[in-house]
Amino acid sequence: MSIRKTLLLLAGGGLMAVAAPALADVKRGVDAWAQGDYAAAVREWQDPAAQGDPDAQFNMAQAYRLGRGVEANAKQAEVFYAKAAAQGHIKAADNYGLLLFQDGRQAEAMPYITAAAERGDPRAQYLLGIAHFNGDMVEKDWVRAYALLTLANSAELPQAAPALQQMDTFIPLTQRQQAQVLAGQIKQESDVRRGQQLAAVDLAMGREASDAAPPPPVIAPRGASQIPRRIASVGVAPSVAAAQAAVAEAERVTGTESPESAGADFIPRGSAPVTVPATLPRVAGAAPAPARPAPAPAVVPAPAAARSATGGPWKVQLGAFGVKGNAERLWSRLSANPAIAGRERLLVPAGNVTKLLAGGFASQGEAQSACNSLKRSGQDCLVTR
Repeated sequence: MSIRKTLLLLAGGGLMAVAAPALADVKRGVDAWAQGDYAAAVREWQDPAAQGDPDAQFNMAQAYRLGRGVEANAKQAEVFYAKAAAQGHIKAADNYGLLLFQDGRQAEAMPYITAAAERGDPRAQYLLGIAHFNGDMVEKDWVRAYALLTLANSAELPQAAPALQQMDTFIPLTQRQQAQVLAGQIKQESDVRRGQQLAAVDLAMGREASDAAPPPPVIAPRGASQIPRRIASVGVAPSVAAAQAAVAEAERVTGTESPESAGADFIPRGSAPVTVPATLPRVAGAAPAPARPAPAPAVVPAPAAARSATGGPWKVQLGAFGVKGNAERLWSRLSANPAIAGRERLLVPAGNVTKLLAGGFASQGEAQSACNSLKRSGQDCLVTR
């Protein structure tokens, strides 16, 4: 968020005279909100918002969306989100994109959703991942879709796990494995991008201070009354040209003790899933896995106990899953297959996924033979050691 807990002295009397009243009003509004006096908070924010203060505009949007201190009004909330977003307010831009999306204006929302996803917002990663899976308004890319949903799931977004479970049905094992590598790259890039935006904020603040009158020679003692200073905005080009980027990445919060966090997350942790227009339909033309024929008694191999679960170092990997329960369900379905009956079940964590393997094969050839048998019955697999 633009208002941070760090308080800075405003340099120069002229700058103080202009900025102090509006900033002080915003701060008083934040304090009133924290005390539950929403009407007083709104009164403090109205004038600064009308004068173009993006923090006050964002806070007014929150109040209108939640119906606290004012009558709930989604259209008014949208107006204030849009005004603050146009000035580079990150949370306003993120919430504005989500509001547009949930209002059915996906084409307008996607630039904001894309920019938020690039900053690591799990809500936006979820929506963008769904869009890439279905090919809605973005190119169909199952590897990127699975990577984005994996990141959203690792952030404990409640909608992500069911979506991954559906994707496991359609996306081949090799693409899911590629997605895990891509997820790591996306995470690293979003961390770098967030750091760059924070650095841009610091530089902008430094320039703003240097342009003001020289600071007074005496530094105010610790605990002296200070006025919070709004973070300056710096335009950053997003991946989609229509979106305006923001300049500061605040830590995500889920409480309601401040207007920054009060309802700021459209999909807070632990809440009931929000219905999203983008769903995961069955992919047209995707043939279901052929049913496994019931083995005839005459070809059933020796009892499973005759096999040594640790008889060799070779393994058959059956899948890699973003949701561990999917791996366990697949084993329940395949464990009776003659190719792996009696083999050791291995659940191996690997980053954000869980690998399911059947172990105990004495040689590569034996493991490959089992894998070939599984493939003939419609189950993808690969041999590993």
